[in-house]
Amino acid sequence: MDAIGASHPWPTDREPVYVWDVIVRLTHWVIALSIVMLSFTGIYIGNPYSSGEFVMGWMKVLHFYSAIAFTLAVVTRLAWMIVGPRRSGWRQFIPTSKRRRRGLWESLKFYMFLRKEPPDAIGHNPLAGAMYIGIFGLYLLMIATGFALYSVSSYSFMRIWSFLVPVFFGVQWTRWIHHAVMWVLIAFVVQHIYSALLTSRVERNGTIDSMFSGFKFLRRDRKADDDE
Repeated sequence: MDAIGASHPWPTDREPVYVWDVIVRLTHWVIALSIVMLSFTGIYIGNPYSSGEFVMGWMKVLHFYSAIAFTLAVVTRLAWMIVGPRRSGWRQFIPTSKRRRRGLWESLKFYMFLRKEPPDAIGHNPLAGAMYIGIFGLYLLMIATGFALYSVSSYSFMRIWSFLVPVFFGVQWTRWIHHAVMWVLIAFVVQHIYSALLTSRVERNGTIDSMFSGFKFLRRDRKADDDE
């Protein structure tokens, strides 16, 4: 702890708390980077500005391998919610305790500038955690529609996902859903960065740095604990 304090000083009313384990941090950055790559290549594939087959071929290859990385990261994170430590578990997303349910409204007031400080939370605040349930649902929808679209032109084992095409009412509807959800996720990324910057500045808890180091700097007199 002294080593951490020597290189990263924090206010005397705060202490470093190890919140995000390596699996959470790794899957977070793989998902983030793959969303950037998938969005860039997906926009090009949907509306190419070059008629060269070489460029389109590379865009599809990058899109496919980014989709594999995205899928593996999402599945790993979902599994880690069940088998991982408590601070990385599903209770951070589903408000099962009274404190977490009460914190939903308090967190909303903070983001609406009706409250100076967000409620105490070691990991995700209650509102952010609940919102991520929907985000992971969109991740799974993107994976399912992406696999369905790939199965249409695939001559390999990916054809096993062709049963998903009628689930989404045909190829055109599948493509439209895939495209629309992409823009929703891009909007989420913008909001996510804004919220991280806002929380990090107001709380002075190193929210952004914590996704690299795993440590947040929390108030010593906080009311939240691991049983939240």
